Amino acid sequence: MGLLRNFSGWEILIVLAIVLLLFGVGRISKIGGELGSGIRSFRKGLKGDDDDKAVDVKKDETEQK
Repeated sequence: MGLLRNFSGWEILIVLAIVLLLFGVGRISKIGGELGSGIRSFRKGLKGDDDDKAVDVKKDETEQK
């Protein structure tokens, strides 16, 4: 933990610039997009059980009428 506290703003910028040079802008944006879509699908999956039950209840109500 002591190592992380010794980084200043300039050192972090230098590390980010090196990462950018190694991977390139395209690959980093692609990884970020995939990470974002993964998080969105995970959240949707967590909420999906409640949404599926609500849809099933609505279908049952319309079939009974």
